[in-house]
Amino acid sequence: MRITAVRAFRQRQPFADGTYSTAGGSAEGFDSLIVAVDTDEGVTGWGEMAPLGAFYADAFASGARAGIADLAPGVLGADPCQPRRLVRRMDSAMRGQPYVKSALDMACWDAAARFRGQPLCEALGGRFGEAVDLYRSLPPIEPGAAAGLARRYASDGYRRLQVKVGGDPHTDARRLAAVRDAVGPDVALFADANGGWTTTAARRFLLATAGHTYTLEQPCATLEECAAVRPHCPHPLILDESIDTLPALVRAGREGIADGVTIKIARVGGVTRAATLRDVAVELGMTVTVEDTGGATIDTAAMLHLSLSTPEPHRLHTVDFTDWVTVANGDGLPAHAGGRMAAPSAPGLGVEVREAELGEPFLRAS
Repeated sequence: MRITAVRAFRQRQPFADGTYSTAGGSAEGFDSLIVAVDTDEGVTGWGEMAPLGAFYADAFASGARAGIADLAPGVLGADPCQPRRLVRRMDSAMRGQPYVKSALDMACWDAAARFRGQPLCEALGGRFGEAVDLYRSLPPIEPGAAAGLARRYASDGYRRLQVKVGGDPHTDARRLAAVRDAVGPDVALFADANGGWTTTAARRFLLATAGHTYTLEQPCATLEECAAVRPHCPHPLILDESIDTLPALVRAGREGIADGVTIKIARVGGVTRAATLRDVAVELGMTVTVEDTGGATIDTAAMLHLSLSTPEPHRLHTVDFTDWVTVANGDGLPAHAGGRMAAPSAPGLGVEVREAELGEPFLRAS
């Protein structure tokens, strides 16, 4: 099978709950890049990536659109069933910029799995269970408002809530306490600083939340800073933003800096590298969350398949971005139920893309 054409689309995806905020900034929605890979076998594969915003990471939407225009002609004639060769080809054409390559890599995996008649999770090595736990995120808002939103998500069935922190540690501690009081002890809480604290602020937060049960996520920006916080943290510690390469993951595991990692598909360059990091994390005995920086139906399907192909003892949770936004770009994704979501059972990503709703592609390479 050979790639005969690459098409790229842009889709704006407003957030259903309004502005989404982290310690570093806020966004009104995702600006998504959707890529279609057409082949000589009549199979089309689809991929998606959407950076949360330039404030969040070294990735921005217009950069992805410019980058795909440079990359697409170079993959024509390649075999999408050989993803590692495709990765080498893209890396030779463009140093770094993993987020630019992510949707193209995902589309090749989708095409290859569709061609073989396999759901993506099985093409990645196996389906462990039928559904994945989901979390919902609470922005850094006033504690009472956060408590109200937490109650709403809990009533919708979510049993895992991510409380955004990373600002003033005492205000953050009050927000966490209010959420815990609102949802009770049976809902798992994750305090996610998105790397927003200094080591001093992180230690102050840990002191202010003594007696509460939660998981701490990415307290500081760098591995070195998180390593300095680790001896003061009696809770499980998850790293996210600083896990962008395999060496970073290996160091975090070997040095005991983290108990688990969050692997974002676009941050590491696509499904190929996300699966590699996931497998290494499992071998290191860490828990794993596979998600992404943003997207809708297509990207959510990829996150579910990567999550379901993670052995259950090591799988933490993922996120239903398709329910975060007001638009969809495909059909066939199961609805979440009881705070969990299953992956589609059809071949590839298992979703039928709403191509007519995407409009004309801004890029055609053939």
